[in-house]
Amino acid sequence: MLTRRHALTAALLASLALPASAQAEEITVFAAASLKNALDTIAADWQKETGNTVMISYESTAKLAKQIEQGAPADLFISASKKWMDTLSEEELIKDDTRHNLLGNTLVLVASGKAAPVEISKDLDLKGLLGDGKLAMGTVDSVPAGQYGKEALENLGLWSSIEANVAQSDNVRAALAMVAAGEAPYGIIYASDAVADDEAGDKVTVVGSFPADSHKPIVYPAAITASSTKPEAQAFLDALSTEASAAVFVAQGFTVLK
Repeated sequence: MLTRRHALTAALLASLALPASAQAEEITVFAAASLKNALDTIAADWQKETGNTVMISYESTAKLAKQIEQGAPADLFISASKKWMDTLSEEELIKDDTRHNLLGNTLVLVASGKAAPVEISKDLDLKGLLGDGKLAMGTVDSVPAGQYGKEALENLGLWSSIEANVAQSDNVRAALAMVAAGEAPYGIIYASDAVADDEAGDKVTVVGSFPADSHKPIVYPAAITASSTKPEAQAFLDALSTEASAAVFVAQGFTVLK
């Protein structure tokens, strides 16, 4: 019995002596709402592999960036806008040496239910398509998808004719929800969001893609926040660039940037 007691004591002391890095850790990720489906899948796999926990807060990039400015305890920020990441960099709120461009996306026009495809160009009668209905899109002053959408419509000469019909939402997923629910006949979202909705039940139809040269490139930069002290944040950031993660992102409609 004495020998067994000594053995148990030794095992207990050994476990107490384990370094902190060997213990499970929780990290907090702030991510653009359009990333939800893909990032949930990747985070679940990473948690199983590492035993760590990933808490993800999804919202519009603008809201998340402002929360970081106000001291919200995030370890990692994945933005749908280079502009907002630049702002946090200028304010020294991210670790610049961890920043890199992770993903790209495409801007599409979606319709509620089934609808015929259209060619998105300067000749598109978008006002005629809408009739008295609304065009759902993210807030054009702050939500990246809304900003890209307005820029594309302005460059195509379509904005002035439909400005009064625009229904602005807090994030791109909310704009998608309006179209899926039939509250707006058309909406401007990311291609990745259309994929996510198709998995939920074919409630919207992609009727056209905006020309790449009608708006600035859609880029998702990622970086660790300046306040983070957890090495697991870098480990999760690295995991987002693996081949397995790339396959998930591509399946969800994103392009992977090298």
